[in-house]
Amino acid sequence: MRDKYADLIDQTFDFPQNGFEVKNEELYFHGVALMDIIEQYGTPLKLTYLPRISTQIKKARKWFDAAMRKHQYAGRYYYSYCTKSNHFSFVLKEVLKNKTQLEISSAFDISIIQKLHKQQKLDKDIFIICNGYKPENYLDGIRQLINDGFHNTITIFDNVHELDYLSNHFSETQPLKVGIRIATEEEPRFLFYTSRLGIRYKKIISFYKEKIATQPNIKLTMLHFFINTGIKDTAYYWNELSKAINLYVELRKLAPELKYLNIGGGLPIRTSLSFDYDYEYMIDEIVGQIKFICEKNNVPTPDIITEFGNFTVGESAANIYSIINQKKQNDREAWDMINSSILTTLPDIWALNQRYVLLPINHWDFPYERVHLGGLTCDSEDFYSEEAHSKAIFLPRFEKENPLHIGFFHTGAYQEALAGYGGIQHCLIPAPKHVLVDIDENGQLTTSLFSEEQNADSMLNILGF
Repeated sequence: MRDKYADLIDQTFDFPQNGFEVKNEELYFHGVALMDIIEQYGTPLKLTYLPRISTQIKKARKWFDAAMRKHQYAGRYYYSYCTKSNHFSFVLKEVLKNKTQLEISSAFDISIIQKLHKQQKLDKDIFIICNGYKPENYLDGIRQLINDGFHNTITIFDNVHELDYLSNHFSETQPLKVGIRIATEEEPRFLFYTSRLGIRYKKIISFYKEKIATQPNIKLTMLHFFINTGIKDTAYYWNELSKAINLYVELRKLAPELKYLNIGGGLPIRTSLSFDYDYEYMIDEIVGQIKFICEKNNVPTPDIITEFGNFTVGESAANIYSIINQKKQNDREAWDMINSSILTTLPDIWALNQRYVLLPINHWDFPYERVHLGGLTCDSEDFYSEEAHSKAIFLPRFEKENPLHIGFFHTGAYQEALAGYGGIQHCLIPAPKHVLVDIDENGQLTTSLFSEEQNADSMLNILGF
């Protein structure tokens, strides 16, 4: 009878997969022996495998380069990292090793850029794409960047009033590069019809003619397009992309300085071992459509910019926990209780019903059982009961005397920021320690502790005790 957990995975998926393999009944993540990490640092912990970030950037560049060669595309491709997906210094430094551009969304991002420049991690030729709605402190920061010599700072107008600020705070001879974000139409399931971000399609041409073209120092260099649901092979995505390209064509005829079409982020990552996405096909189709529509209208093809955030950093990380006990609340339901909180460490699970790759670290030779996962808070939402490919969770059988360790994988984007890293967690459950894994110049794995588990003193200080 094939009732071991390893048998279940073997019967359900094509395994091992890129990034996951099992040796001696224990899981390895990107070649990292996770049980060794657990024995050294304990649980709960967050683990970041830094080389995966560079791998993702190189893969996307390879796909775009291949598509541009195939279509004999005249423009260039620029990889930009969306900083809001993960602001940690170790992430940004790994990203910038690859000579990427940056997309930012707040005034404090500018302080990070200034520190990175002082540390010689970036130079003033880098593209700084300033997105989002911009209060005055954010606009002041953009002004400071430009005055400090970051000449490829591009202000993406989220509304028409942001232009007024630039007009009032720069001389008529100081060249300024700007862009316009399109307020795309949302999918029918959304509560609203048009994105709150950007400027309506129907207003963009008149905005350019009446406000931008009349000011000789302000040059429209970029058109920005992004939809919340990401890059998917759906009629909705292709329709919105086509509308954006046609708007670029119309604007390019009026604004010869318009050079860049920014198609935002949205490349998905694996949330299940059953994940299937044809990256090469999608990128090939995007490049082909841009070229086709531009050539049909006798307009030069733009340089293409992407702002991949989750794709860049998501697959680099894992959250690792131990099962500390099992509760049986009735004859059918077993609750494996973790030594942390799902709600506080992975907030997208309860906020967005996000699924992640979930695998045991050890006991792959144990029989499996159906369970629910429960966190330590007293909140009813602190649980995990189904995976992306199944309406159930199966894990190795719980044995109190032989601890089971589990991991949620590809958790590298957004979670710490949304959870309020370093702050107060629900029921005062501490944030776990954070371990970094890298490869040194000799090709050897190295580990370091970025942060200890949050302690009581830090929480009490925030609370005023």
